[in-house]
Amino acid sequence: MVVDGSKLVRRLISDTLLKELPNAQVVGCGGLAEARAALADGSVDLVTTALVLPDGDGLALAKVVRDATGQAYVPVIVISGNAQEALETRVFTEDITDYFDKSLGQAALAAFIRGYIHPAPVEGARVLYVEDSKVVAVATRRMLERQGMQVLHVLSVEDALEHLHKFIGRSDGDVGADLVLSDVYLKGILSGRDLLNQIRSAFHYGKRKLPMVMMTGDENHENQSTLLREGANDLVLKPIEERLLVTKVLFQLRLAKMG
Repeated sequence: MVVDGSKLVRRLISDTLLKELPNAQVVGCGGLAEARAALADGSVDLVTTALVLPDGDGLALAKVVRDATGQAYVPVIVISGNAQEALETRVFTEDITDYFDKSLGQAALAAFIRGYIHPAPVEGARVLYVEDSKVVAVATRRMLERQGMQVLHVLSVEDALEHLHKFIGRSDGDVGADLVLSDVYLKGILSGRDLLNQIRSAFHYGKRKLPMVMMTGDENHENQSTLLREGANDLVLKPIEERLLVTKVLFQLRLAKMG
């Protein structure tokens, strides 16, 4: 189901979905009332929505989807030109599965949707993973390795920085990893936020050069906003849900390859 007040936007998203799933049935809705009626007619497998709708908003739609019989676990994705701002200000509720910012373009949108419909591994992608709990690390590492990723697990920020320093100034542009996945709160002197600041400020690696996804159990919205403002590509809340983690990591890897 594609919900947007703009007929043009609905067509663009629908075309992207049908390219990925030629046999899919796409239900286009111009607003909250139409979406509510469509949900009453039957279940859907994926919902995309604008943040602002003519008769409501995407957050209200997500609540409607969650309340609909049999729709509790359907991905609800906000597609909006203000998605990044809404993310940083923690506007999104727990009913929203994920978000996409229109400014990334149509090719990125196709890659994003593909990640939800039929995620394809990014074979050989190197993930530098920072986690001091060995139990958590074993489980999370398996999630990533099932997708063909190479995972270098380290226990501390200090170990991660030592690894990254080995690659500074290489002529081939290799920075030592394709993505960094780090817990925010670690037992060492340095935190995941310190690692984020080092990568963005000391190493001068931007979000495309070295994407960074942060894992946190902290529900404080201001703390989450700070991480995003300081350069985290995305956040994954604990306890980790495998499909969401994999989708977010694969999307950031593909986005980085687009330059």
